[in-house]
Amino acid sequence: MNLAAATNENLAEISNVLIYSSMAVYTLAFFAHIAEWVLGSRSKVGRTAAALAGSASGTPAAAAPPVAVQGGSTTVLERPKVVTRAATGTRDVPDGPGAAGGTFKGDMWGRIAVSMTVIAFVVEAGGVLTRALSVQRAPWANMYEFSITFSTVAVGSYLVLLALKKNVRWIGLPLVTTVLLDLGLATTVLYTDSDQLVPALHSYWLWIHVSTAILCGAVFYLGAVGTILYLFRDSYENKIASGGTPGKFATSVMERLPSASSLDKFAYRINAAVFPLWTFTIIAGAIWAGDAWGRYWGWDPKEVWSFITWVAYAAYLHARATAGWKGRKAAYLALIAFACWLFNYYGVNIFVSGLHSYAGV
Repeated sequence: MNLAAATNENLAEISNVLIYSSMAVYTLAFFAHIAEWVLGSRSKVGRTAAALAGSASGTPAAAAPPVAVQGGSTTVLERPKVVTRAATGTRDVPDGPGAAGGTFKGDMWGRIAVSMTVIAFVVEAGGVLTRALSVQRAPWANMYEFSITFSTVAVGSYLVLLALKKNVRWIGLPLVTTVLLDLGLATTVLYTDSDQLVPALHSYWLWIHVSTAILCGAVFYLGAVGTILYLFRDSYENKIASGGTPGKFATSVMERLPSASSLDKFAYRINAAVFPLWTFTIIAGAIWAGDAWGRYWGWDPKEVWSFITWVAYAAYLHARATAGWKGRKAAYLALIAFACWLFNYYGVNIFVSGLHSYAGV
């Protein structure tokens, strides 16, 4: 059979158009998120400083000053949620009001940004689906297909958290920025024409093993964003607690984010929730290797780095259960673990040859 003839070129072209179209809509979402941050109220450093001072003096943290929230022509005062910092357990710090800063104008742009992100997600998902239909197989047989599916799942995970009423809109700007970079790299450097699979990949394990790897990577990414922002917010809170005065830009950004404790807990819960699925991913890959190559483990570079990633996340989760490794030390471990995942995807596929190198990039 002529494999090339089995590719539906029309659907493949539609897929390309949809991916480029999603990039255009993601760009609109990016600018809307920028407007949300710029036009939102610039919160004052006094809220966090007052909360930290209250903790030091024994004043209840719930006495943190309220934030004005405007809705239409009505302005009401809402007291910010107060949480205890997980890193030390000694200070109470309020969550910020979000990128919009609790204002109607900023919140309007935030809603536009989320709407644009939803539209872009639907269009990109259509691109992934038509790519699959063009060759009647799973749309993740090479790095281009993995990339477009990965970014789709990452955005979908974010939208699911929003639908569950989780306070995660602060992820929007870094997420959309990363997705644009991912798709830009996918459509230029990593692009591969739609084609059929080599015989070794004709297995139902392609649907199971690779799909779980993509889901794990997407969720690990969200955890990494939370971890990075936790490190910035924690430094900000520490500077205020030590009597320092952050700059206006740092104040404007950091005061809108959740507290260091909230970000820390978010990252931990995300990573802990997906770790069992990453364990299953490695097991599923070993079973597939046994079917395809006659051995369950052969120290192939992809197998090795998948295991290294597993060890890194296991070390992070273990560190979180140990009193001396909470906070920043554990956060560094989490970022090292995600860096291992990234190298397993990009570094191993591009720079290292192995049994997983079927279609180049």
